[in-house]
Amino acid sequence: MQQNNPTHSVLLGYLLWIFGFIGAHRFYYGKQVTGVIWFFTLGLFFIGWIIDLFLIPSMEREAERRFVAGPVNYDLTWILLTFLGFFGVHRFYMGKIFTGLLYLCTGGLFLIGVLYDFLTLNEQISDKNSSY
Repeated sequence: MQQNNPTHSVLLGYLLWIFGFIGAHRFYYGKQVTGVIWFFTLGLFFIGWIIDLFLIPSMEREAERRFVAGPVNYDLTWILLTFLGFFGVHRFYMGKIFTGLLYLCTGGLFLIGVLYDFLTLNEQISDKNSSY
């Protein structure tokens, strides 16, 4: 059943799938373990990456059930992390000004913070949306 305010989109999933051999779409849908596996094996040697082309709609439905919708938009936050995470723009967007400044001054905490956010961003957004 679709929520009134969806959390994840199939379109963004397919756009991130283009970079899927590094696990971007799997991280987006909250599948951290397989995202890490895809990252280190180039999408299980590109075979899993091709199979994911057909699995994205089911990953989107599972993410819709799992994460809390609210004022912080998942798609926008993921786009900001993916392309501007080094500068902490996604953290500013979520209202985390201190860590946003920290990321800005340290290159996303020397990219370790960016990696942490790829692993935990859905939960961070869900927690933030639950507090409203």
